[in-house]
Amino acid sequence: MTSVPRVLAVFDELLRGATREERGALWQLAEQGRELDANLVRLPPGGAVGAHQEDVLDVLLVAVAGDGRIEAGDDSLELTPGTVAWLPRTSRRALAAGPDGLAYLTVHRRRPGLTIKPPASAPAVTAPVRAPSYEGGEAPCMLDLVCPACGRLSRDPEPVFCSRCGERFAQG
Repeated sequence: MTSVPRVLAVFDELLRGATREERGALWQLAEQGRELDANLVRLPPGGAVGAHQEDVLDVLLVAVAGDGRIEAGDDSLELTPGTVAWLPRTSRRALAAGPDGLAYLTVHRRRPGLTIKPPASAPAVTAPVRAPSYEGGEAPCMLDLVCPACGRLSRDPEPVFCSRCGERFAQG
């Protein structure tokens, strides 16, 4: 693989092409071999991402267009174009768009891929085994944990909003 710097997106063009009510990720960093994840997210006027907590990753948020605020406990942090906010892991926060909507870029370390691990009670295997003694895996259906907008699997057992794009999960 040859690493060559290149332009991946022009945010002004992506935002011009979005409708006023469009919500969710307008762009995502998707290059192979990357160590970062980045998303350009758009919230419509008055839109919100409910209170949530990211337990694994620090997130850098850069307001690109519109305005809004981050609600973090008793604090309200104003967001205008060019504002850069650090959302440390384990911090609880919510986002709210102003009357013109809010577009923001999030950047964080790439999430490790999902893996299947045996339960702690499974015996350690030290020699090749013909038939696996543990087949592992997740519950048969996890569709209620998959964001309907961006496809991210939520780590929250009862998600309300996607922490990547802000889309509301269907309430069953």
